Amino acid sequence: MQRPIIIVPSCTKQIDSDSYYLAQMKYVDAIWLGADCMPLVLPAFGAKTDWEAVLEAADGILLTGSPSNVHPALFGQEILTPELPLDAARDATTMPLIRLAVERGIPLLAICRGAQEINVALGGSLHQAVHEVPGMMDHRDHESDPLDVQYGPAHRVTLTSGGRISKILDGASELAVNSLHGQGLDRLAPGLCVEARADDGLVEAFSIRDAAGFTLALQWHPEWKIAENPDSMKLLAAFGAACRQYKLQKQRAGA
Repeated sequence: MQRPIIIVPSCTKQIDSDSYYLAQMKYVDAIWLGADCMPLVLPAFGAKTDWEAVLEAADGILLTGSPSNVHPALFGQEILTPELPLDAARDATTMPLIRLAVERGIPLLAICRGAQEINVALGGSLHQAVHEVPGMMDHRDHESDPLDVQYGPAHRVTLTSGGRISKILDGASELAVNSLHGQGLDRLAPGLCVEARADDGLVEAFSIRDAAGFTLALQWHPEWKIAENPDSMKLLAAFGAACRQYKLQKQRAGA
């Protein structure tokens, strides 16, 4: 079987006078190394996207992290910190893509901003500044630190007993994770199942209860040096297996 195609929605960025559609290499590489699938970057076309073409090609979707935040207007709030970056074109692409993927049972893995996107797309809300919420930890990294420190273990998460992550990780009950986010999950969208929480109670991972396909959203970054992290490799391998199964089902349906 050919490798499944994993759609990776891009971010947008202005560099000098030029505009770019971008996807960080670490996410694209993780699809190849961890999921054994073929990544395909999707431009942030928003409403101009040919959704039927994208969904026909997709055997899975990976929603990446990003320096930008989900626009607060999408969950009914005003902008709290105007200097933080936003990406309206990415929002306009990922919101409908998430809903279509869930509806059609396309395997879906989301990381950091991607997890926040799923929650918002399905009707949930976000804390715009987790560190300002009483009782919550500061989940941000320090940009002055070396990358290995920024992406190093920052805190533990407690895994839901019998949940998807715990099963993938052979019954593990907790996990040490990195932490590089200012925004975080607040009100969970209907139908989401908590897969992991930080010690301050913040939801760090979830799945979608009634989704027809594999769904998993992580607030941490398993893609960082994935080949050196057995737990991250297991999570990406589970996603890859689901994508191969979906591709096989499509082939049988078209036979």
